[in-house]
Amino acid sequence: MTRYLPMLAATAPAPFSSDDWLFEIKWDGVRALATVDKTLSLRSRNDGELAGQFPELSELLTRAPGTVLDGEIVMMSGGKPDMQALLSRLQGAPPRTGSAPVTYIVFDILEQGGTNLTGLPLSERRKHLREAVREGPHVVISEPVEGRGEDYYRAAVAQGLEGVMAKRKDSRYEPGIRSGAWLKIKPQKSCDCVIAGYTPGQGGRGAAFGALLLGLYDTGTLVTAGKVGTGFSDRLLRELMGAFAPLVTGVPQLAGIPGKVTWLDPVLVCEVAYQEVTRDRKLRIPRFLRLRTDKTAVSCTVDQLEDGQTHAAGDAVAQGTQPERAQPGLRKYHEKRNFSVTSEPEGHPAMTANSFVIQEHHSHKLHYDLRLERDGVLKSWAVPKGVPEAAGEKHLAVAVEDHPLEYGTFEGEIPPGQYGAGTVTIWDSGTYDTKHWDAEKIEVMLHGKRLNGAYVLVKFKRAGKNNWLVFRTG
Repeated sequence: MTRYLPMLAATAPAPFSSDDWLFEIKWDGVRALATVDKTLSLRSRNDGELAGQFPELSELLTRAPGTVLDGEIVMMSGGKPDMQALLSRLQGAPPRTGSAPVTYIVFDILEQGGTNLTGLPLSERRKHLREAVREGPHVVISEPVEGRGEDYYRAAVAQGLEGVMAKRKDSRYEPGIRSGAWLKIKPQKSCDCVIAGYTPGQGGRGAAFGALLLGLYDTGTLVTAGKVGTGFSDRLLRELMGAFAPLVTGVPQLAGIPGKVTWLDPVLVCEVAYQEVTRDRKLRIPRFLRLRTDKTAVSCTVDQLEDGQTHAAGDAVAQGTQPERAQPGLRKYHEKRNFSVTSEPEGHPAMTANSFVIQEHHSHKLHYDLRLERDGVLKSWAVPKGVPEAAGEKHLAVAVEDHPLEYGTFEGEIPPGQYGAGTVTIWDSGTYDTKHWDAEKIEVMLHGKRLNGAYVLVKFKRAGKNNWLVFRTG
């Protein structure tokens, strides 16, 4: 059977309702892809094998034969998921007498009887899921609701659950891709961070630490995301100090940190709740939630964060001023947006030279936006059918206003009533080489995660002054 990566979700800024979406519980457990063949494999997000820790899930062999499934391993206690109890099982502890077993809550199917189903819309995959899986003592199929996302969210939060997942009915399964077709909606913002070190404890914490120093990877470099000193029980403090002991190093992991610090090898990951991101891109009012043994340190990147600079930009526009570093060529872009409402970036350069990005934009109609860095802005085209992947295939590309370089890393929800309202996610990004560029024709070589090859944009004058054709030549 094919080995897959899990599809990832973007973050929605607020609950919403829509008949185009399905809504289901966001379970506080461990994500796992189940490959049910002659033997059972349960792979975590960081590709660890979990089947040995959860022998009760071997019932999948008879209840879902010949499938590849996506789901969450959950341990319930008092009607709610018990993550701490689950973590002890993950660390190899055998089930305690009388303790609750785990449940595998299945929410998607990727393969059935050797047939790859990832290209089908979610609504069709759900039908295959019901046919392929029989529920049992340890296997449950997630049952979403249609349309009523706001009511479902309120009910989930009232029961102390983590939140809800929203998934477009027409979404295909995109392994390894963080897609705006799947959104997580939580009552608090949280971020998975690398634990880079800690400061000395004082008073009652003299034997432990004062605060953990948090890091996130930005293009391969670990940068500071602030520190967290709340959310720790006495027991957790002791457990963390035990986990830190073999990781102590004399090598500083973050630049510009004053005072006495005990540095750690950057391998442990924790989830931290926060209120907002500050202008210098640190977590404001952070609180420790839990260790994340299911995630690798390198997966903790800065793209999890909402850009704190957009708050300042929004304030400037609301007061009738322009930010000091806004690009002069972005006048049309600014005229169309109210930055006190939308979280779109206003214009602080954030991309490297010769960068490109293709963004998937679920607005009133799904389309893709191609953006090429040029002259301090992103030259932009809306491509209704997406940038062609096959040589010779031609797609319409409509030139739109220049966007700020910072838009190249933007993902999020543009609020209703705003220009381009809908969900924006990054479909591909990378760098490009210019072969030719003038007012009538552009030739570039893209070097992206998905697209690699020669592309041409030419003016399509018969269809209107802003219309171009985009196609691949090699």
